[in-house]
Amino acid sequence: MEYHKITEQIARLLREHGVWFETFEHEPVRTSEEAAAIRPDYTLAQGTKALIVRVKKDGEKFFAMVVVPGDTKFDTKKLKTAFGLSDLRFATEAEVGELTGGVLPGGVPPFGNIFGLTVYCDEGVFKNEKIIFNAGDRSFSIGMFSKDYDQIVAPLHGNLASDN
Repeated sequence: MEYHKITEQIARLLREHGVWFETFEHEPVRTSEEAAAIRPDYTLAQGTKALIVRVKKDGEKFFAMVVVPGDTKFDTKKLKTAFGLSDLRFATEAEVGELTGGVLPGGVPPFGNIFGLTVYCDEGVFKNEKIIFNAGDRSFSIGMFSKDYDQIVAPLHGNLASDN
């Protein structure tokens, strides 16, 4: 099966850093719930959702990535407050494709650094020893240690998940 080129780029980046990871090929999934149902060794909470948003800070509008555990939703007010952002909106499907070189929503990996995006990550992601995510394709996932993800991506940490 042929996947988006970003899947190999992420695997190469992980190999270059010498970190443990595992890969999974599976039926195409778009939501965290669908993904959790086909990843028996990982929980919904270990899945990470990568969302692309457009925000404004200090008068400048830019796209950024928000990463939260798969069993949560992100709270836009918490994100704005934690990082001094405003004018938040989700990227359109066309914008996601343009920013990621054609990766479809549901396949976007939490490696915003690869796409030149600032990454805002919920602290809950790091409560899991291991995380898993779609890695550039809705049919391909990578599992890895959250501490290694933190080191390689260097996201900005915050309490971003909704309380409900």
